[in-house]
Parts: sequence; structure tokens; C-alpha cells
Amino acid sequence: MAERNTGARVYLTVIGLMLALAGGVFTWLMGRSYLRASSIDHWPVVPCVILESGMEQRQVDPGRPVEVSFQVLYSYEWDGQEYKSNRYRLRGSSWSSRETEVSMLMDKYPAGSVQDCHVNRADPGLAVLAGESKAPGYSLWFPVIFLVGGLGVVVGAWRR
Repeated sequence: MAERNTGARVYLTVIGLMLALAGGVFTWLMGRSYLRASSIDHWPVVPCVILESGMEQRQVDPGRPVEVSFQVLYSYEWDGQEYKSNRYRLRGSSWSSRETEVSMLMDKYPAGSVQDCHVNRADPGLAVLAGESKAPGYSLWFPVIFLVGGLGVVVGAWRR
């Protein structure tokens, strides 16, 4: 096999490091999302009263359809103190052009109903009605391939 010159090794090292860096960043971001979503499962569940349940509309561009988002306000008690929250999920309610999804949430959480909400022990002012998706944790293998593959390219570039 022909001997690689230093320029080729440096080039492969740079490419490998860029792949590893991209894989590392996405591994970290997806891992952080998964850990945040998993932590909600360990928050205590307390009853909360839905004060308001509705739909907010927006139209970003006149040529685009109207988007809707589920809006909720509920109160709950933690350690003898009353709190209010408007978070359906930790990241808030997403915007969608499908009103049926929001209508289903409004039916599930009608005003005046008593529901379960998850309260953060460290910050009792933070509560959510629903947990987050753990999909990033189940997909971690994909960016890890780039991380490991990039490091493999670097090792392979300098291996004799």
C-alpha cells in the first residue's frame, strides 16, 4: 500500500474531526432533550384545576393557512402555596394548521375540570400537564455513528 503524505493525513484528520464534532454536538443535544423528558416522569403528580382552555390563532403570512395553538391556564397547590401555570408541555404548545388536534386537547382539558399535573420539586412554579417525547433518546444511535465514524477516520489517517 502506498504511504500517505502528511497533507492527506491532515485533510482526513480535519474531515474526521468535523464529522466527530457534528456527531458530538447532536449527541449532546439529543441526550439533553431525552434526559429533560425523562426527568418529568419523576416529578410529583398533583391535582390541578383547569381555569382556562382555549385556542390561539395566528397567521404569519397572508399566503399561508391560519395556525392554531392550545392555550391552557391551571392552578395547583404545592407545599400549601397556590401556583398557576400555562404550560401544556415543558416546551409549550406547538403551532399547527390542524384545528382538530387543538379541539381534542380542549375536550381533554375543559375549563373547570380537575386534572393531574407534574410539578418540578426544585422550582414549584414550573408545572406541566403532559410529559415530553423521549424520541431523541431512542434515536441517539444516529449521531453517535458520526461521532465514532469521525474519530475512526482520524485514527485511520494516522495509522501506519
